[in-house]
Amino acid sequence: MLITDTGVPEHFIEVDEWGCWHMARLEDGWCAALNRDNMKCSIYENRPWVCREFEMGDYACLIERADCL
Repeated sequence: MLITDTGVPEHFIEVDEWGCWHMARLEDGWCAALNRDNMKCSIYENRPWVCREFEMGDYACLIERADCL
């Protein structure tokens, strides 16, 4: 859920039935901002707060990624 304004481009934002803003996900569940060619965030400088809280490759990040597979 997007809880702060970091400049995420609008085409990566979805609004749920309660009016909450979320990062858009593709049909397979992966973030729409993920560049599939290099597996890096295409909006890294404007990534949401929650993405800033997870250090890439740390335990919490790996657990979250495993849950998405």
